[in-house]
Amino acid sequence: MDRHPGRPNRPGVQISLMTHDETAPVVPNVSLRVDDMDAAYAAAVREGAEIVHPLTDEPWGVRRFFLRDPDGHVVNVLSHR
Repeated sequence: MDRHPGRPNRPGVQISLMTHDETAPVVPNVSLRVDDMDAAYAAAVREGAEIVHPLTDEPWGVRRFFLRDPDGHVVNVLSHR
């Protein structure tokens, strides 16, 4: 388990455990990092996904939005800026 997100030797590995969220109304069940945030957001909106946290540029260097999947799980879709 890599507990150090953003390590130069493992840039694609990140594990996050959350008990609260600083800016969103709900804590996500899982996070998913994407390379093209604009395409991911456009696809979610086009497919009618329930957006529970709008597309946001967070002060800690992450661009993200939350959606609720058909089973009710909240997914944090993010990219690093």
